[in-house]
Amino acid sequence: MSVKTNYYMAAVDLTDRRCLVVGGGELALEKIEGLLACGALVRVVAAEACTGVSELAERGAVEWEALQYRSSDLDDNFLVIAATPDMELNEAVHRDAESRSMLVNVVDVPRLCNFIAPAIVRLGPVAIAISTAGASPALAVRMKNEIAAAFGPEYGTLALILNEIRDWAKAVLPTYEDRKSFFDAIVYGRPDPIELLRGGREGEVRELIARAQEEAES
Repeated sequence: MSVKTNYYMAAVDLTDRRCLVVGGGELALEKIEGLLACGALVRVVAAEACTGVSELAERGAVEWEALQYRSSDLDDNFLVIAATPDMELNEAVHRDAESRSMLVNVVDVPRLCNFIAPAIVRLGPVAIAISTAGASPALAVRMKNEIAAAFGPEYGTLALILNEIRDWAKAVLPTYEDRKSFFDAIVYGRPDPIELLRGGREGEVRELIARAQEEAES
């Protein structure tokens, strides 16, 4: 079986977007939690739900309708994820979504997906995505674990610190090349800001950046 390798990789803003999950089992729960982590408004359609899904519904984190799926459930949703063991149902969700030009993912069935959800390593605002184009989810998980071990929380901390001065950079440094050179000098500079953060020396990183700002303004 051939493997599709030409996915267009993109980061999608799901904040306050309505997303539908068909299915209420443990696999659906994993996908629901991923959507919630990105700020999506999640509706679940499933005749039955596992404890984790029902608890989310009780807390008001998701809207759960204990009903069988209908095509009208897709109304006003940005994307749909089908996570059920019923292949006939999964195919119906895929068919209905495609007819509406919606984003659809049927978990573990690449041929019924027009988007895939890669394995993600999150470090604050930093997200590293790993995809095997559906060839081997197990390999993607191994790579995720190895990447998580190689890149610690200091990368997320540095991203947040640098984000704090983006407005300053746009106001003071007139061109894209000027801004690129400024930030490259910090990220690749000496002392290494990542090593400083690993050692709990955030103050020194901020001092390093402040000196660079003073030099840029002089």
